[in-house]
Amino acid sequence: QVQLVESGGSLVQPGGSLRLSCAASEPFFRINAMGWYRQAPGKQRELVATITNSGTNYEDSVKGRFTLSRDDAKNTVYLQMNSLKPEDTAVYYCYAVDTKARIYWGQGTQVTVSS
Repeated sequence: QVQLVESGGSLVQPGGSLRLSCAASEPFFRINAMGWYRQAPGKQRELVATITNSGTNYEDSVKGRFTLSRDDAKNTVYLQMNSLKPEDTAVYYCYAVDTKARIYWGQGTQVTVSS
Protein backbone atom coordinates (compact mmCIF):
# COMPACT_ATOMS: atom_id res chain seq x y z
CA GLN A 1 0.00 0.00 0.00
CA VAL A 2 1.43 3.36 -1.07
CA GLN A 3 0.14 6.58 0.42
CA LEU A 4 0.73 9.82 -1.42
CA VAL A 5 0.70 13.30 0.11
CA GLU A 6 0.60 16.27 -2.24
CA SER A 7 1.33 19.91 -1.65
CA GLY A 8 2.02 23.11 -3.55
CA GLY A 9 -1.18 24.02 -5.33
CA SER A 10 -2.14 27.68 -5.32
CA LEU A 11 -3.45 30.66 -7.24
CA VAL A 12 -0.85 32.14 -9.58
CA GLN A 13 -0.88 34.74 -12.33
CA PRO A 14 -0.32 33.80 -15.97
CA GLY A 15 3.38 33.46 -16.67
CA GLY A 16 4.10 32.55 -13.08
CA SER A 17 5.57 29.41 -11.55
CA LEU A 18 4.58 26.78 -9.00
CA ARG A 19 6.17 23.63 -7.67
CA LEU A 20 4.04 20.67 -6.69
CA SER A 21 5.37 18.00 -4.36
CA CYS A 22 4.22 14.43 -3.86
CA ALA A 23 5.67 12.36 -1.04
CA ALA A 24 5.27 8.58 -1.14
CA SER A 25 5.10 6.38 1.92
CA GLU A 26 7.22 3.71 0.21
CA PRO A 27 10.74 3.92 -1.22
CA PHE A 28 11.14 4.19 -4.96
CA PHE A 29 12.48 0.66 -5.37
CA ARG A 30 8.91 -0.47 -4.62
CA ILE A 31 7.46 1.96 -7.18
CA ASN A 32 7.69 1.56 -10.95
CA ALA A 33 6.32 4.94 -11.93
CA MET A 34 5.13 8.20 -10.40
CA GLY A 35 3.74 11.34 -11.87
CA TRP A 36 0.84 13.71 -12.19
CA TYR A 37 -2.54 13.79 -13.83
CA ARG A 38 -4.79 16.83 -13.94
CA GLN A 39 -8.48 17.37 -14.34
CA ALA A 40 -10.03 20.65 -15.38
CA PRO A 41 -13.73 21.39 -14.83
CA GLY A 42 -15.86 19.55 -17.38
CA LYS A 43 -12.89 17.69 -18.82
CA GLN A 44 -11.44 14.23 -18.52
CA ARG A 45 -8.42 13.56 -16.37
CA GLU A 46 -5.25 13.76 -18.46
CA LEU A 47 -1.72 12.58 -17.89
CA VAL A 48 0.71 15.45 -17.40
CA ALA A 49 4.04 13.82 -16.65
CA THR A 50 5.53 10.49 -15.59
CA ILE A 51 8.90 9.50 -14.21
CA THR A 52 10.32 5.97 -14.20
CA ASN A 53 13.79 4.50 -13.94
CA SER A 54 13.94 4.83 -17.74
CA GLY A 55 13.25 8.54 -17.83
CA THR A 56 10.54 11.16 -17.92
CA ASN A 57 7.64 11.76 -20.29
CA TYR A 58 5.43 14.81 -20.68
CA GLU A 59 2.12 15.66 -22.26
CA ASP A 60 2.72 17.79 -25.35
CA SER A 61 1.15 20.98 -24.00
CA VAL A 62 3.52 21.13 -21.01
CA LYS A 63 6.79 20.17 -22.72
CA GLY A 64 9.40 22.85 -22.20
CA ARG A 65 7.42 24.42 -19.35
CA PHE A 66 7.05 21.66 -16.77
CA THR A 67 9.83 19.57 -15.25
CA LEU A 68 9.29 16.41 -13.24
CA SER A 69 12.06 15.31 -10.91
CA ARG A 70 12.49 13.07 -7.91
CA ASP A 71 14.41 12.93 -4.66
CA ASP A 72 15.04 9.29 -3.78
CA ALA A 73 16.16 10.12 -0.26
CA LYS A 74 12.80 11.76 0.45
CA ASN A 75 10.61 9.42 -1.64
CA THR A 76 9.28 12.58 -3.25
CA VAL A 77 8.61 13.78 -6.77
CA TYR A 78 8.41 17.41 -7.77
CA LEU A 79 6.58 19.02 -10.65
CA GLN A 80 8.12 22.39 -11.45
CA MET A 81 5.64 24.37 -13.52
CA ASN A 82 6.85 27.50 -15.30
CA SER A 83 5.22 29.89 -17.75
CA LEU A 84 1.82 28.87 -16.44
CA LYS A 85 -1.23 29.51 -18.60
CA PRO A 86 -4.91 29.79 -17.70
CA GLU A 87 -5.47 26.46 -19.45
CA ASP A 88 -3.22 24.81 -16.87
CA THR A 89 -5.91 25.46 -14.29
CA ALA A 90 -7.00 22.11 -12.87
CA VAL A 91 -6.89 19.80 -9.90
CA TYR A 92 -3.55 18.02 -10.07
CA TYR A 93 -3.41 14.44 -8.82
CA CYS A 94 -0.24 12.60 -7.98
CA TYR A 95 -0.20 8.91 -8.82
CA ALA A 96 2.10 5.96 -8.29
CA VAL A 97 2.27 2.46 -9.75
CA ASP A 98 3.94 -0.11 -7.55
CA THR A 99 5.91 -3.18 -8.59
CA LYS A 100 2.68 -5.22 -8.60
CA ALA A 101 1.04 -2.78 -11.05
CA ARG A 102 -1.32 -1.37 -8.42
CA ILE A 103 -2.21 2.29 -8.88
CA TYR A 104 -2.46 4.76 -6.03
CA TRP A 105 -3.73 8.34 -6.03
CA GLY A 106 -3.15 11.44 -3.99
CA GLN A 107 -5.99 13.60 -2.75
CA GLY A 108 -5.49 16.29 -5.40
CA THR A 109 -4.26 19.85 -5.20
CA GLN A 110 -5.84 22.85 -6.91
CA VAL A 111 -3.81 24.94 -9.33
CA THR A 112 -5.51 28.10 -10.56
CA VAL A 113 -3.86 30.35 -13.14
CA SER A 114 -5.64 33.66 -13.32
CA SER A 115 -5.01 37.37 -13.25
